[in-house]
Amino acid sequence: MRVFLDLFVEFFQVGLFAVGGGPATIPFLMDIPSRHDWYEVSDVAQMLAVSESTPGPIGINMATYAGYNAAGFVGGIVATLSLVLPSLIVIVLIAKILENFSKNMYVKSAFYTIRPAVTGLIATAVLGIWQTTLFTASDGSFQFPVFQIALCAVFYVVMNAKKLKKLHPAFWILCGAVVGIVFRL
Repeated sequence: MRVFLDLFVEFFQVGLFAVGGGPATIPFLMDIPSRHDWYEVSDVAQMLAVSESTPGPIGINMATYAGYNAAGFVGGIVATLSLVLPSLIVIVLIAKILENFSKNMYVKSAFYTIRPAVTGLIATAVLGIWQTTLFTASDGSFQFPVFQIALCAVFYVVMNAKKLKKLHPAFWILCGAVVGIVFRL
């Protein structure tokens, strides 16, 4: 029963402070393993890959994945609901209190002020995932994956070729999966 309370508290805090959407939740998710054994920091990259590959918001998918890892099906539900609860509360309060929300100069100023913090959270998440996925070997040591970086560059050039640019994104996801399997990446 304690794990469900811990899941609720952790993901409620993530939902409360991760302003800016799914990518802003990544630094918080990378910090959770320092307090709980639900998953490892290296698992965040896999959580992100699964979240990007499935329909729905990244943060919610990642919370569901982490909650499921921690306490099964019910843990996934608790983590997901606790992540969205702060937003739901804030939206209900704002709708009740501020009818002209978008025109209120204080609200505009507040959102303008937090933009740098959101940008910093997202940049931290990008750099952390980049470091974990590209430069950390499975044993935790530093690596410089020349082959993988070159393969990504080639894949990027091919994807942006004029004739191939119009192909459906599912085709590129499938190609990426095949390349990953073939090269065991």
